Amino acid sequence: MRRSRRKAVAGAALATLVAGLVGVAGLNTVRAPEAGRAETLSTLVLDADGRLLRPFTAADGAWRLPVTRAEVDPRFLKLLMAYEDKRFLTHPGVDPLAALRAAGQAIVHRGVVSGGSTLTMQVARLITPDRSRTLSRKLNEAAAALALERKVGKDGVLDLYLRLAPYGGNLEGVRAASLAYFGKEPGRLSIAEAALLIAIPQSPEARRPDRDPKAARAARDRVLARLAQAGAISPAEATYAREEPTPEGRRPFPNLAPHAAEVAARRAGPGGVVRLTLRREAQRALETLARDRARALGPGLSVAILVADHATGAIEASVGSADYFDASRAGALDQTRAVRSPGSALKPFIYALAFENGIAAPATLIEDRPARFGTYAPRNFDEGFHGTVSCGEALALSLNIPAVALMDAVGPARFAARLRAAGAPLALPAGEAPGLAVALGGVGVRLIDLATLYAGLARGGQTIPLSDAPADLAAPGDAGRRLTDPVAAAQVAQALLKSPPPEAALGGRIAFKTGTSYGYRDAWAVGFDGRRVVAVWAGRPDGASSAGLVGRDAAAPILFDAFARLGQGVAPLPPLPPEALIAASDLPPPMRRFRPFGAPPPGPDDGAPAPLMVAYPPDGARVELDEGGELALKAAGGVAPFRWLVDGRPLPPERRRETLWRAAGPGFARVTVTDGAGATASAQVRID
Repeated sequence: MRRSRRKAVAGAALATLVAGLVGVAGLNTVRAPEAGRAETLSTLVLDADGRLLRPFTAADGAWRLPVTRAEVDPRFLKLLMAYEDKRFLTHPGVDPLAALRAAGQAIVHRGVVSGGSTLTMQVARLITPDRSRTLSRKLNEAAAALALERKVGKDGVLDLYLRLAPYGGNLEGVRAASLAYFGKEPGRLSIAEAALLIAIPQSPEARRPDRDPKAARAARDRVLARLAQAGAISPAEATYAREEPTPEGRRPFPNLAPHAAEVAARRAGPGGVVRLTLRREAQRALETLARDRARALGPGLSVAILVADHATGAIEASVGSADYFDASRAGALDQTRAVRSPGSALKPFIYALAFENGIAAPATLIEDRPARFGTYAPRNFDEGFHGTVSCGEALALSLNIPAVALMDAVGPARFAARLRAAGAPLALPAGEAPGLAVALGGVGVRLIDLATLYAGLARGGQTIPLSDAPADLAAPGDAGRRLTDPVAAAQVAQALLKSPPPEAALGGRIAFKTGTSYGYRDAWAVGFDGRRVVAVWAGRPDGASSAGLVGRDAAAPILFDAFARLGQGVAPLPPLPPEALIAASDLPPPMRRFRPFGAPPPGPDDGAPAPLMVAYPPDGARVELDEGGELALKAAGGVAPFRWLVDGRPLPPERRRETLWRAAGPGFARVTVTDGAGATASAQVRID
């Protein structure tokens, strides 16, 4: 009798519920899924393949990442429906059987005991502000569920649930929870992870793994037990999943390319999703490289690295600092956009313009000896002189005096104008015109601009903009801006292949140049192969001097390591064009030897070698050496081979322009050199 009465009461409750739903559904409408919190999604910055680089919180401070069912492990969806709403795929938004059970319980117990909520009803509750537990609210929720399914269908309901389900604190949605608790995207979840993500939304604050790991584990295990009981997983799977530990805290969200991501996020706006040309694995590898090398260099020093595909201009990695969160290294400042002195890093473009204009060629002989240009008297970095060398050798060895001599011939204003037209403006003090010191770094330039110029050499003398925004890249077939002609670009590239590599590195594969600014403030290395250009800067963000900070020792090893970490090997450079003049004998007589501006015109024997002389030590020099120390001897002019003598005694027959002599002790010595033509030159030196 009592049982039949309860059935009657339940039946009446169900009838009342259905009637209420019909009436309310006709009077109520549910807000569009895009409204409310669904509008305030997190902004996402993705890499070239659509992988997450960095998310940003939504406008209300929540981590609410866009996600669809296609991006979530299908097994999670299956287990979610098995636990929360086993008839989800067949009911219209409200499950009549679950509603019958809930209504009967409500009548018998004079209150809501179990909600009988479907996934659709839960979503309706998430996007409406009413959080009461009254029968009226339940009826409105059911009506909203019916309307919601009519509007967006089953797939839309699942997408909304995956996006809005609460996971404790400011975590909303499966994607945010999976990243925060497991450190990975929800595309592949273990059974234990899926069970935890099913359990937390039932009581998100009480079951937060970062607040109460024991409560989270207990809730997960209850879900596993119920799934096993329902046959959704096997008992063995449930047992194995219970052995898996639960997370005990939140992991940081991805924060790759933070400087570039911030710019992109501002461009995308709140809730936007923007894809960059960066490659996530390359970015991660080079950020680690920059951090490790900066720490090895010393306190306060930072490193910036830029990598681009020089065929398309797509930036593949942009490391703005050694560590974004390290205030002692000013990590929040993007050093790829900072204006710095480039040191010798602009020299290749001086040679390129000289080659293009017929002023010189790689085989042209040029003097590396003391010279004065008005009041300006440049010196080489090592304070020594190499005598007569070819322009190709002078560039590979980064000799200063030949570079300044060629800059004088090219013209500093013309040089600066050409770089500006190619897309790399030089920064000078207001009202100041470019001078010869530009050749050695007396100007400001950005790392991205240097990368643009070197990419232009790799592209045969044409520059295109480098960008991490796909929309800003040059169109296929775009000729770009003229930097120099193809022959000059190829000649410079071949000369840079001969630059001495850093210690323990293999040379002859990467065309590169280093630079060291005045006072050891900035160290640079920029290079390219047949595929990419890589630019490296190291120094103090505040511009202070750092003793011993030299491009060859500080930046060049990072450059070579960066190429190695990018993978795919080193792509070879194309060969010289057939029209390029290689040997000195191929040059017209006026180009066989460079004559500085103001030098006497060439005579009939132009192209003959300069007179032989002892360039170092100069005649009458006084040299201090440690006991048993070696003295470098250098000859200028003349023709190979060379033979050295000291006080009439021959040195080992190395036949080179440079050699070493070990002094027996203090006193005077006469250094003599003879060349292949029989010419002789001497210098007297005092050894202390």
